[in-house]
Amino acid sequence: MNQYEIGLLIDPGLEVDLEKATNKVEKIFKDNGAKIGKLDNWGKKKLAYNIKKHDHAIYLFYTLEIPALNVIKIEKILNITEEVLRFIIVRPDLKKIAKADALQAEQKAKQAARINPGEKKKAEETELDV
Repeated sequence: MNQYEIGLLIDPGLEVDLEKATNKVEKIFKDNGAKIGKLDNWGKKKLAYNIKKHDHAIYLFYTLEIPALNVIKIEKILNITEEVLRFIIVRPDLKKIAKADALQAEQKAKQAARINPGEKKKAEETELDV
């Protein structure tokens, strides 16, 4: 099982009944052995250019664990699914993600130290008193 990220552009006319479209897409994933990790719904956004005569689409991003052989099956099914205007399937670079998270945590720590330098001195003084 490999981790994949799938980005979907859904027909904006389905905004009222989006749950039905997402259930259909999730059923496609589950029928092909995928484990759904996370769903990120960005909502309705304007497209840079028209796709199938639509100038808006609903953006959905899934994080999945899929057997490598089933990715092609999912691609073929999504190509003929009416609700999906476009999609992209990518394998994230987990090492880069972990490195970026570590750098972000380090920057937050440095920023907190800059904002509250007095608290750091107080903590050092209390350690000296003990």
